[in-house]
Order: sequence, then structure tokens, then C-alpha cells
Amino acid sequence: MTSSKTRLMSREDFGNLSLHEKNAYLQELADSFADTHNRERVTLDKDALSRLRRYYSRRVWADLKLDELGGGLLNNTLRSLGEDIRNKSINTDVSAALWHETAPKRVLRAPPQDDAQLMFFVPTIYDAPLKDDVNLMDVAPFSLSKRARKNVIKYELKDSLITIEGGAESGLATVFDYDIFLNMVSYLAEEVQKFRRDEAKGLRPSLPPKVYRPNASHILKFCRRSDGGKAYEDLEAALDRLSHTVIKVVNLSGGKRRQVDSRPMINGYSVVSRTASNKIDTVEITIPDWVYKSIVNSDKKLPLLTLHHDYFLISSAMGRFLYRLARKAAGKTDAVYSFKEVYTRSSSEQEFRKFAYDLRAFVQRTQAFPMPDYDLAIQEGRDGPMLAMKRRSDADDLPLLEDIPAE
Repeated sequence: MTSSKTRLMSREDFGNLSLHEKNAYLQELADSFADTHNRERVTLDKDALSRLRRYYSRRVWADLKLDELGGGLLNNTLRSLGEDIRNKSINTDVSAALWHETAPKRVLRAPPQDDAQLMFFVPTIYDAPLKDDVNLMDVAPFSLSKRARKNVIKYELKDSLITIEGGAESGLATVFDYDIFLNMVSYLAEEVQKFRRDEAKGLRPSLPPKVYRPNASHILKFCRRSDGGKAYEDLEAALDRLSHTVIKVVNLSGGKRRQVDSRPMINGYSVVSRTASNKIDTVEITIPDWVYKSIVNSDKKLPLLTLHHDYFLISSAMGRFLYRLARKAAGKTDAVYSFKEVYTRSSSEQEFRKFAYDLRAFVQRTQAFPMPDYDLAIQEGRDGPMLAMKRRSDADDLPLLEDIPAE
């Protein structure tokens, strides 16, 4: 158990509070503790509050007799030392109590209020297409940080070198910006399948256009986000980052070094209309050639993998990355990666030690709140800890790559 970093008031100050103030302080302390340790916030009941008050009040260093010894440098030093030791003791005990009273933070956030309407038709979520034996689900083609990241991401995989670079001003696309990319890919995949069904009926349909023109509210609903004002501001900033993020691949398969054309996440966008309150209303997103050709020109099978519709509810960047990794590596069975390999594929800017700690913490959270489709566990390997990913027997029966016919 990790010690809490919460600053605790002294026993003396705590004792001067009224009962109501003590309870309010302890509840605030519990909330802060839960946030610090990625645990679920809970409302402490009367019994829990009573026990926590006792924890706080009964840790008295009576043997020092500090109140009886009076002043003086030595006694004041002793008093300060005793108070410091006492507070550390309180910290340990209160942390232990809070650890017991709180639950791990949920892996999935709550869906937006109007989400139930969307669930009458659950859209299929398709992830990035395959090309040149490189699958973007093998790595994180985005920044895991919510803050703007300016530097370049580089991966050195067995058969390829992948470089991801963002704009000088906008920075790299984030894992949450990638939701819009998934929306674009999913739209195109659905249109291609509709085209092929109509073609099989003897009709003469037109191929899907390269320009995707959705309403902002449609994108937000697809990504299971609320439609508050900030969501529209975030959407425009995300489109800007996506339009400036480029993926470059050097394919090394077959022993031949071959430079693959650069792949922008999107080929650009424009805001077609805005609402009376100046929020984005309709946008045009130009689908990049590498996505369009890979899906539209596929002869037999759509080169895609599907995602669970709860993917968008995974609240943490690490959780989303791990789900995508499990979806590709484990598929319908299981897979095991070393922590170091997971770290390499994550693009994380953290030190490996901190990343490993956060990975362990996330896996622990999934024991109480499982991730969609896959169970995670930690195994000890020859060179360090290993992440085991296994598809659950009761997982949603989503089609995998080999199951999606081109029709």
C-alpha cells in the first residue's frame, strides 16, 4: 500500500473542531485520498466516520508528557519531534482506514445522460486498417498525455520503424482525439459494406466519397461524450491536432528496407457551419488515401478490427491503450507481454519505474471493475513482471479480422 500524500492537520487542531466539522474534514480527506490513489469516492457512513475520528484522536504520545514539561529549547524540540512522529503515525493509520473504506476507481466512466437513446442502435466501432504488415493497434499512434505533447514518438518494432510527429503549434493527437479517427474509419467501413450489399443486389451504387461530413453532435454521440459547450471546443482542438499528426513507417519485412508514404491521421478538416452560440455544427473531414484505399479497395475481407462499444467509456489513457493492445494481441485467446515491451509500445513519457507502478495499479483496478472483453493479470517472468491479457468466455461476440467478409 502506498502512503498517502495528503497533508493532515494536527491532532490538536482536529480536537478543536466540532463534530460536524470533523465529519466534513474526514469526508474531504477520504475524497482526496480516493483521487490520489485512483480509488472510487464513497460517502462515509456514521460508523466509518466514528472509527476514523477515533483513529485521529487516540494516537497520543502520552509517555512524552509534553504538556507537563513546559517550555525551553529542549522541550520545544521534543514537542516538535513528538508531534511529527505522532502525525506520521496518524497518517499511517488513517491511510489504512481510508484504504479499507474506499473502493478502487472504476475503469469505465458513466455514460452521458442521453446515451440510452444511442444504445437502441449500437454502432460498430472499427479501428485502423492494416497496411504493409503494420497494424496501428500494435502501438499507440497517439500521445497518452492529455496535455499537448510537442515531441516525436518513435517505435522500433521487429519488422518496422514507426515515427509519429505532430504540428509545431498543435502538438500530437491524443488517445482521446483518436476517437474522431475511429468515428471516421467506422463511417467509411459501414458505407463500403452498404455499397457492396447494393452492388450484390444488381444495383449501381456510388463509392463512398472521400469527404466525410458529420454533425458535431453525431461525433460526440458516437464517441459517447456529453454535448456540453466545452465538448465542442475540445472537438475543434482535436481536429486540429489530428490534421497535423503524421505517421511515417519504414517497413523492414523481407529483409528489404522500404520507405512507406507518410500517413496523416486525417487529410484536413473545415468547419462548414456553426450554431447561433458559435459552436461547431457541421464539419468536413477529408479521409486520407491510405485509409480510403485500404478499406474501399479491399478484395476479400475488410482489413479492420472491431472494438467493444464501451471502449469510449474507458476513462484513462492507459486503459484505452491496454484495451487496444489486448484486442490485437490476444484476439479471441490470450497474450503475454513483458512490462518493458508494453512500455515500449505505449509511447509513455514517464520513467519506466513510474509507468510500471501505474500499470500495476490499473491491473489491480480491473480486478474490481473489469475492462471490456479482457481480463488482465500480472505474472512474474524471467526478466521481470509480465502483463497477461485473456479474452473472457462471456465477452461480447464481436467479429475479428478474419470474420468480416468483404461481400
